[in-house]
Amino acid sequence: MDATTPGPLQRVGARVVRAGRGIRWYVTTLMGDRAYDVYVAHLKAQHPDATPLTERQFWRQRTAEQDRNPGARCC
Repeated sequence: MDATTPGPLQRVGARVVRAGRGIRWYVTTLMGDRAYDVYVAHLKAQHPDATPLTERQFWRQRTAEQDRNPGARCC
């Protein structure tokens, strides 16, 4: 085995790191932490001339909308 080939321990470590990143992505997406980033990316892709809300404005608007229309929330 040469110096550029990862050993078994390095491969396992890389898989653990990859799994950890996947879990973090899933949880932050599920909890809505990435909602503003998704909104900005959508706006840039679909409406390039539109000015995005500030992050503060976005969260205020989102919270107000959830309060007006609770949908399937439990509380």
